[in-house]
Amino acid sequence: MSWIELFLIALSLSMDAFAVSIAKGLSLKKVTWKQMTWFGAWFGIFQGLMPFLGYCFAQLASGWLEQFDHWIAFILLSMIGGKMIWDSFHEEESIDPEIGWKSMLVLAIATSIDALAVGVSFAFMSVSIFPAITMIGAVTFAFSAIGTKIGSLFGAKYHSKATLCGSIVLVLIGLKILIEGIV
Repeated sequence: MSWIELFLIALSLSMDAFAVSIAKGLSLKKVTWKQMTWFGAWFGIFQGLMPFLGYCFAQLASGWLEQFDHWIAFILLSMIGGKMIWDSFHEEESIDPEIGWKSMLVLAIATSIDALAVGVSFAFMSVSIFPAITMIGAVTFAFSAIGTKIGSLFGAKYHSKATLCGSIVLVLIGLKILIEGIV
């Protein structure tokens, strides 16, 4: 697999994390470098970890995950998006600007489930896994950090409407994953 092909895979895998970062950035008044790094690290590590796990367990998990990965991602993203929709209509219950590890863990898993299946594919294609997961993690880190900042810049002016839009995006991403998994 060429570096260009690997970069394109990394770019496509990072798009869900990028969209979630924008959506969560919408709920933050002002994003710091620390928060951008926090988002980038969580999503980058999980986007790199999941293909590695998929690669390692290709023989055991590929059939089961192909059947259910879209449902898991849909449920997690819909729950997160639903909570954000609720929050957008209840200003007094705003999202905590300090993103906790529990919230980030759920988001990181939800956006990286498809990367697990990519890791399974890598095993069958004999892709060198360490350069692949390094590229995926680095690209996702960058896009997630930038997405958080983009979301906060837009959300500072249009906080509740932006949170609603971002949460709808999360639900739609979950729905897209579900439809692609079913079809």
